[in-house]
Amino acid sequence: MSLSPRRHATELETISVTVPPDAVEAYESALATVCATIGIFELDDSQTLWRVEGVKDTGSGEDELRAALILAALTSSVDAELERSHTEAEGWLARTYESFPEQLAGKRFAIRGTHLEDAPNPQRITITLDAGVAFGSGEHGSTRGCLRALEMVAYRKPQRILDLGCGSGILAMAAAALLHKPVLATDIDPWSVRVTRRNATMNGLANLVDCHLGNGWSTPAIRHHAPYDLVFANILARPLCAMAADLALNLMPGGTAILAGLLNTQVRMVLAAHRRHGLVLERHLREGDWGTLILRKPHG
Repeated sequence: MSLSPRRHATELETISVTVPPDAVEAYESALATVCATIGIFELDDSQTLWRVEGVKDTGSGEDELRAALILAALTSSVDAELERSHTEAEGWLARTYESFPEQLAGKRFAIRGTHLEDAPNPQRITITLDAGVAFGSGEHGSTRGCLRALEMVAYRKPQRILDLGCGSGILAMAAAALLHKPVLATDIDPWSVRVTRRNATMNGLANLVDCHLGNGWSTPAIRHHAPYDLVFANILARPLCAMAADLALNLMPGGTAILAGLLNTQVRMVLAAHRRHGLVLERHLREGDWGTLILRKPHG
């Protein structure tokens, strides 16, 4: 896609902060006081640091920005340093868009940003995400592995579905769109819950994706709806191991778990933790260095 250059009457600058996930929402709101569009970028695979950035007219709204940053620091308990750089009028938007091309996953899914102007492929289930919120965009190997796994187990027609640690909601939305069943999505991060709800609404899936804030298996909504016959847990290897007993307890006999967020070198450790609680391996999918496990709880 080509972006037509637009002349801007004044100089532009990019302002940004680097913060932990709990502070993203506060600083997104702060920058939004002077920036029309905000970009949010994951800086590492462990999702421990995020860059929140926007573009504004150089020198404009300084008093409002200063007050908003003070409020963000107070509400998040994170005093982030504001970085500034000169920006060409069309450069920032183009860079944001180029970082989020259409992602094809498996045989049936396409993840697209709102900026893409060409028509989506009618042969694929399209999940649309805001291009300015550049996380959970379907590019990561763990997400792609989960979508492939979902295609493989869809024939089982699960009825009670959980996305544990939903991030941007891609897996919950994909399951809802493919299976036409309600999905419970949860995350420990308030910002992720907010983004998932926004994405579900944008994709016309708000009636099927029910997103809650919560801390793993202790989340009241999860306990209320258990047991499940399909669980996604795309988190990290050690939390997966720590929650193996809870997963086995809350999975129906014959139910399926799709685990991801682990490197192929960590598969043996994660698999051993779940085998101790009676789950069996069906498939190990590989996407580069990342592994996805399809596990099943035996009947009886």
